[in-house]
Amino acid sequence: MSYQPPSSDITSDDKLWALLAYVFSPLVPVIILLMADKKDRPFLRAHNAQALVAGIASVVISSVLSWTCIIPLACLGIMIYWGYQAYQGQYVTIPVVSDLVKNQGWA
Repeated sequence: MSYQPPSSDITSDDKLWALLAYVFSPLVPVIILLMADKKDRPFLRAHNAQALVAGIASVVISSVLSWTCIIPLACLGIMIYWGYQAYQGQYVTIPVVSDLVKNQGWA
């Protein structure tokens, strides 16, 4: 589910911003993209791109299926879980999103 690259200089600030990016997506990832000192950090860049794409997909899915109360709550729960994993210093692999982000060169 997650992988850790061999050489990484991950700070506690990076972990916190990655957590916030998942929990408050898609707002915080856009803010991170506007912050010059944050957007170039490798750990944060990988999580930020995934959080932005996953957040947009979550908003769309929740909007379409909002008549069922369980879908928006499930999307929020999954985003919180991925944020927790990022806060632990792990790189998260999201099934479709991770490949899309890597193939586009966003992370």
